Amino acid sequence: MTGTSTRSRRVLGRGAVAAAGVLVLAGCSGAAEPVGGPATTLPAPGPVTATAGEAAQDPALARFYDQQPEWVPCGQVRECTTVTVPVSWAEPAGEVLELAVARVPAGDEDERLGSLLVNPGGPGASGVEWVGADAAAVVSEEVRERYDVVGFDPRGVGSSEPVDCVDDAALDAYLAEDVDTTTLEGRAEAVERAREFAAGCEADAGALLGEVGTPSVARDLDVLRAVLGDERLSYLGKSYGTLIGAEYARLNPQRVGRLVLDGALDPASTAEEVAVGQARGLESSLRAFVTACLAGDVDDCPLEPGDGGEGAVDAALAEVAALVEGAAETPLPTGDPDRPLTRPLAATGVVAPLYEDALWPVLATALAQAQDGDGAGLLALADAYSGRAEDGSYASNLLEAFTAVSCLDYPAAPDDPAEQARVREQLEEAAPTFAGLLVGEDVTCDVWPEQPVRTPAPVEAAGAAPVLVVGTTGDPATPYAWAQSLADQLASGRLLTYEGEGHTAYLRASECVDGAVDAYLLQGVLPGEGAACET
Repeated sequence: MTGTSTRSRRVLGRGAVAAAGVLVLAGCSGAAEPVGGPATTLPAPGPVTATAGEAAQDPALARFYDQQPEWVPCGQVRECTTVTVPVSWAEPAGEVLELAVARVPAGDEDERLGSLLVNPGGPGASGVEWVGADAAAVVSEEVRERYDVVGFDPRGVGSSEPVDCVDDAALDAYLAEDVDTTTLEGRAEAVERAREFAAGCEADAGALLGEVGTPSVARDLDVLRAVLGDERLSYLGKSYGTLIGAEYARLNPQRVGRLVLDGALDPASTAEEVAVGQARGLESSLRAFVTACLAGDVDDCPLEPGDGGEGAVDAALAEVAALVEGAAETPLPTGDPDRPLTRPLAATGVVAPLYEDALWPVLATALAQAQDGDGAGLLALADAYSGRAEDGSYASNLLEAFTAVSCLDYPAAPDDPAEQARVREQLEEAAPTFAGLLVGEDVTCDVWPEQPVRTPAPVEAAGAAPVLVVGTTGDPATPYAWAQSLADQLASGRLLTYEGEGHTAYLRASECVDGAVDAYLLQGVLPGEGAACET
């Protein structure tokens, strides 16, 4: 899901990859404690003083904030419910929708700290599915003992009135089709395809299609906080989930409790800046994979070492790019005659395992197969990324929700050929390899039937309690610079750096990161200035 223009497709976040079934591993340990300034133990937060501008004080919203959800068992320990919110926050007396919510109650009721709401990213990934049976993949055992871990499906996602645009066969074609948008004919074809996709979304979702943007999700989050009985929001957001958390802090700084934003998006970034930043991140991660591969740190590396040094890395990068580009002229067979490996599918297959360096051997094997004329390995990675099962069904509406949310969150750039050329130049400079792999211009948001609802801007959240932002230096999807920017924007932001590869850090790659995040959630201990964890 990538692109090369002012309306390029944005790469899915870790939550999307996890939901799609790509293996995510944890357990690699780092230093026992972060290196940096001294940690700070925060005082216990005092009671919140309600303000006249607070949504909860609006009588028109009382029926939402005063709900008493009925929890029913939906597993051995998990409980489920639904929470009602307005379709349009501008018209709270109008239509409503039901948000799907699941929680794993705290193991130690006597020492319970409250609820920890969580979101895995996307946009479009299911928080209900992420929590799973016991939330073991979400937070540590220590955190599960002290918090009710609560996942929710944002509006338009999963089981919360999902936006469903096309059937599975049409989605297959949409993801596989390779259109050259640099020609008038190709662009016309792309626009027609985008119109059909958008029309399907509009026919399915109706008025909800214009109400799935992040500002509305953040307002829903405050209702969830209230009906769970918490005065302040404790929250863990990963990847796109960090944008939800940042928007919440902007709207409700006085209600911020302990917020962890891991793998941050920069709320001030435009769609074009997101595209260039992610291309740079992917380029860096692919270079790290190739470097490790050539050094013998990845089993059965299929890339040619050449004469060694940076020249060998550049040559190997060109080798990967040529393999993907070759699928434009001659798609590779995959064992399924109806699904050859086209260039977009090949590019997605390369992107997917860059999210987790533990998957680099899988990428090496898939590339070796492709060099031998077999695209099955890269297709399997692309399918896992997209959540496609062997029977052709898709596990969720993640891809459709991703587009629906993104088109509302990022205003379209002017349709100016000179501006498009400038962005393409930026992409080629930031990512000389990936600028060639990122396939075509996604014009879907240009023909979207609803107008954007969010204007990218810095989030200060003055008066909020300290917010912990976690950034990974080798993150392919949410570059480290975005975490730095968000931590700087927030009046109370504190950055924790993980010096390593992969998308997000908590409960994925470093015991050092895990310990620092847990100390913040459980004891209110904030890592010191400049805190960093090494691989």
